[in-house]
Amino acid sequence: MDFGLVLQTDPPASAVVGLMRRAENNGFRYGWTFDSTVLWQEPYVIYSRILEHTDRLTVGPMVTNPGTRTWEVTASAFATLNEMYGNRTVCGIGRGDSAMRVAGRPPNTLARLGDAIRVIRDLAEGRETVVDRESGTTLRLPWVENGRLPVWMAAYGPKALALAGQVADGFILQLSDVYLTEFMVKAVRTAAAQAGRDPDDLTICVAAPAYVTDGTPEGLAHAREQCRWFGGMVGNHVADLVDRYGEHSDVVPEALTAYVKQRQGYDYSHHGRAGNPSTDFVPDDIVDRFCILGPVEAHLEKLRRLRELGVHQFAIYAMHDAKESTIDAYGKYVIPALA
Repeated sequence: MDFGLVLQTDPPASAVVGLMRRAENNGFRYGWTFDSTVLWQEPYVIYSRILEHTDRLTVGPMVTNPGTRTWEVTASAFATLNEMYGNRTVCGIGRGDSAMRVAGRPPNTLARLGDAIRVIRDLAEGRETVVDRESGTTLRLPWVENGRLPVWMAAYGPKALALAGQVADGFILQLSDVYLTEFMVKAVRTAAAQAGRDPDDLTICVAAPAYVTDGTPEGLAHAREQCRWFGGMVGNHVADLVDRYGEHSDVVPEALTAYVKQRQGYDYSHHGRAGNPSTDFVPDDIVDRFCILGPVEAHLEKLRRLRELGVHQFAIYAMHDAKESTIDAYGKYVIPALA
């Protein structure tokens, strides 16, 4: 199992670079950031500094989207980084949540997302590709040689899960609930097989907050409050699914929809941050299911179960008050046991 670190690109950028260096020194192989350039600093500029100051870390967004930048711009950014630092990038991509909604635009359609995955990967790897189906316009980045860009898709709903299996190189699931992971990984792998692809070729990445603390009631209560924001972030996507498929649907697990009944709205100015006032509807059991909290033994137990389900990477959302200690604890106890 590989391990990744997910950060917001809050200023100063030097702090982001420092935490990524700390992660690499502790055995993490991936460095991810949010990509929402109104709420945070531009990530691709910071990726260049991370790559310059690390030796092995692979970096990328968790996640970008097809609407913030044109696809050739996104592909060129990745290809440039790869030329400079040796194919050490990965493109995490989804329909778009905070980056699109904050700018007053809805998330992209799945059809647009599927086309974007193909175009960005083709261009970043030096192939000519159709960038506009209606006009038939083709493009190629003529300066790209020996480029490689895996594109991993974030998804929750049934159609998105199917698309990930059909076209993406990897699947990003932003929660660590064992039941839901099994359900969604199976859906992605089934879609890959039905599309004539080898399901074993897909990389499965689970991303969620992890907080290493003692097992006392006080310690766990503090960890929950530091990570409750994650249930609100996931709740945005769940609310979209409920709107589309209904509160009780055979295509969306009840375990994923029940807790959003009390959701009253969402303020993106607190997106992904501890203490987010828009997440008071998230109950403790959802925090426990979606995140990994408690002593090292609890982390190892849950991660072993996820690994048995075919998860190749666990990426830690570290938006809490124990970034350094959690990175260090994983480096000392968790990664040696599971990597």
